Formats: sequence, C-alpha cells, structure tokens
Amino acid sequence: MMDQQGKVNRRAVVLGVGMAAAAATAGFALRAGAGEPIRLRSRQTSYSFEGMQTHGLYSLQDAAPPPVLRMRQGVPVEIEVTNGVDEHTTMHWHGIRLPNAMDGVPYLTQFPIAPGERFRYAFTPPDAGTYWYHPHCMTMRQMAYGLTGLLIVEEQDDPGFDADIPLNLKDFRLDAAGRLLPYFTPRGAARGGTFGNLQTTNWQLNPRYDLPAGSLVRLRIAATDNTRVYRLMLPDIAGRVIAWDGHPLRDAIALPTAADPLWLSPGQRVDIAVQMPDTEGREVTLAAVLGPTPKPLATLRAIGPSQGRDLAEIAPLPRNPVSEPDLSTAERRSLVFGWSPDGAGQNNGFCGNSAYTFWSIDRQPWPGDAVSGTGAVATLSLGKTYIFKLQNESPNNHPIHLHGLALLPLRSNKRTLRQNWTDTILLMKGETVEVAFKADNPGDWAFHCHVIEHQKTGLAGYIHIG
Repeated sequence: MMDQQGKVNRRAVVLGVGMAAAAATAGFALRAGAGEPIRLRSRQTSYSFEGMQTHGLYSLQDAAPPPVLRMRQGVPVEIEVTNGVDEHTTMHWHGIRLPNAMDGVPYLTQFPIAPGERFRYAFTPPDAGTYWYHPHCMTMRQMAYGLTGLLIVEEQDDPGFDADIPLNLKDFRLDAAGRLLPYFTPRGAARGGTFGNLQTTNWQLNPRYDLPAGSLVRLRIAATDNTRVYRLMLPDIAGRVIAWDGHPLRDAIALPTAADPLWLSPGQRVDIAVQMPDTEGREVTLAAVLGPTPKPLATLRAIGPSQGRDLAEIAPLPRNPVSEPDLSTAERRSLVFGWSPDGAGQNNGFCGNSAYTFWSIDRQPWPGDAVSGTGAVATLSLGKTYIFKLQNESPNNHPIHLHGLALLPLRSNKRTLRQNWTDTILLMKGETVEVAFKADNPGDWAFHCHVIEHQKTGLAGYIHIG
C-alpha cells in the first residue's frame, strides 16, 4: 500500500492486517455505497457451536451470524429486506434517528413483511457510531435464535484506528446435544427474563483476535441479548471509553475493571479505544462478571513487532448533531413501569400472540401490536423540550428504549448518572430516573423495555410527536 510519493504507508498496512483479523473473527461485513442497496434475506440455518450442530437458527447468511452493516454518516443508504422464513417479520435499526416510516415497527410504522415479500428501507444516518438491527415482529423467537447484527455508521473523517472490531454479545439456550431450548418461560418473563446458557461473542465462544502489537484498536461492543445485563471488565490494557450508545462521550466513563465493571444492558453499546501491548504473544481478555468468576468474552493477542502507537494520537470523536434540550422551558411528564394489573394476553396479529401479560406502563399493559385504537403513552409537540420522569416500581431491572430520538440522563434517586446521550437507559429495581430530550423527530415512536419478554408481555407503548 503506497502513498502519493510511492512510499509504503505503514498505517495502511497495519490497518489491512487488523481488518483481516476482524473479518476472520467478527463475521462478514456488508458496506453501503455506489448507489446500490444492501440486500438482506432472512432465513433459518444451522451453525456449529464448538462442534455442536444447532438447527433452526435465524440469520441473514447460511451457517453464519448476521453480517455487520457498515455505512457512512450523512450518506443516504437503502437496505432491501426479503423475508425468507415462513412467518412475518420487520427490521428495526436500533438507535438510528431516522424517518418514522423507516423504523420497522409492525402496525405502528409499517405492515409486517409477509413470507416471500420484501421491504426497502431508505434513510440517511445523521449520527456516526455503533448501532444494531433486529426484527420487531416475531421478536422473541427470531432474536433469541440469532437474528441480531451490528450496524456501524463511520465518521466522515477517519479517526485513525488500526483496526475496528465489532463484538456482538448474545446468549443462546441449548440442551446438552446443541438443540435449541424454548426461548420463553412464563416464570422468566414474569421476573428478570429467560436467560441463555451459552454466552457468545459473534456466535463464538471467547474468540481470539490477533492484532498488531502496539496498534490502536476500536472495540465496538453491543449487548444484543434478549435478557442478559453484562457487567464488563477489560483489565491490564491501556485504553479509554470513547462512545456510549453510538454517541461520543460528554461525561467520562472509566475503563471497566473487575473492581468497577461497566453495566451494559440489552440494547446498549459501548466503544472502547485500546492500545495493544507492545510484547508479541501478550493476551488481554474482555470478560463479564456473570458469577463467582469472570466469564471470558473475547481475547486480544498481540502479534508481530510493535507499531509504537499511542492513545494520545486519537483525537476526541466529533459530536453528533443531536439537538440540545432547553431545560429552562422543558415540560415534565411522568411514566411508571411495573407489573400488570391483569393477566390477559396480547393480540400481536401476524407477529405472534402472547398468552400472558405481566408488565405495564402507567399500569396499562400493551394490548398487542395489532389492536386498533390503542393510544400513545404520551403526546408531544414537535420542537418542544421534555423531561420524562421514569419510575420503576418493580424489583426487576428494565432497559427502557425509545426509538427515533436521543435521551440525555439527568438524575436518579439511587446513583449518579453520566450525562451521555443514549437511546436505552437501564432502570434499576426501585429506581426513578429523569431524562431530557427535544421532540424534534415527528411520528409514532415505540417506547418499551428491551428485555424482550417484558416488552412482549406488556411493557411497551409508543409516544406521538406531531
């Protein structure tokens, strides 16, 4: 790889090595560009987890996890989704501030995509950062059985990393022979959720990334599991957190350690810049506190001579064009998240009915995606600033996700909140959190818990901005 003077560009060589390692270990990537749409087709497939063949998984590739989608900030993109399974589906682009009609929520923003049909999503990503995608119809099954993938919106200017590694954290629930177990249990749904028993990163068990010694690496970590809250740790390496839920930090977050792990709930993402060790063969492990001993999620191994890079070479990421809320004129609203006052089921139409209702917003459970006449949990005026008081009256954690907008955490009755933009905020048991936002994106925006069993058993609704 030569520069304009014909000299070898060392950083380009290192980047090529790093990206080759990423492709080998982080899965296939599709890049938007040249005016052609990204074409995706959902399907059921098989995959081998450490020698155990598992059938009935959902993906967008054969015998492989869903691809990483890459696009560029401010550049229009089209994504054509063909439904190749025998049930309805949609696709939601989690965290992207896009037009309401492109949000992929069945009955709210589009009709579900029938088997054999296709839908073309078109939007221009306004924000750089790490996002992800997943179905919003037949959500529990299709997500639990694999259909979650990372979506990366690259900055307009290259920030200067030698490698960019996406890490998709996801459980699977398998028996001893590798067969899929039921993804839903009533007992789990009425509590913290039904947990998987196989923790994977990019559908692998503790994958190893061979990366140039002394290089600068961007780790993009996403929790796409239906249920699990990860407490991450990345000890023994020089690094810093640079982005949270897609957006550059406003408020510093410490590098996660065993003594001070970073909580990452379903739907959330974190970007970490790391400087690889200078010594060849040295390994560093990203792990999660899941029990009495840390669970390794991915291992970074330094190879070759040191590249001699330093974290100081990476400038702060440019801020995204999110509208600042005007707190002096903000209108306040309150919402309560908790159990349901009744046990009736839900009508989700082509997206799968639920026999159970356990959860509610303002003590009103979501009656189902296909129930007509269901009102918004809040009706807001376009362009106004709002402060939402979110009260969790249950003993369980709820990652609350708002589509189409970015939230700014303000305060909590239980902890000090970092004031970084987010689209998914974890409400701890018994916690009350205030968040602010400017209602600058018109439409009907889904608002729900991202423990998917909670969402599908009542803890869901939408806000209307118009």
